[in-house]
Amino acid sequence: MAKFALYAELKAKPGKEADVEAFLKKGAEMAKAEAGTVHWYGFKEDKGGFFGVFDTFNDEAGRDAHLNGEIAKALMANAETLFSEVPKIHKISLIAEKV
Repeated sequence: MAKFALYAELKAKPGKEADVEAFLKKGAEMAKAEAGTVHWYGFKEDKGGFFGVFDTFNDEAGRDAHLNGEIAKALMANAETLFSEVPKIHKISLIAEKV
């Protein structure tokens, strides 16, 4: 079981929802090249304009590589254009899993 995770809270600017969805789909493709990323999920919440990313890692090195990688750079480079708030990134320790 992966022991480390990240959760990013994203709030799209009004009218940018489709752009955020496209960005997350591209992020999923980019994550395939990250050896240390076990799972990567981009999602849209029920309430309008709210999105997120949840990804898992086997170790801190994989998580750190992701935080310093191309997806994180793209997220921050596009933050002002796509999001009404600065993305909030949470480091998470996973304690249980159902497979």
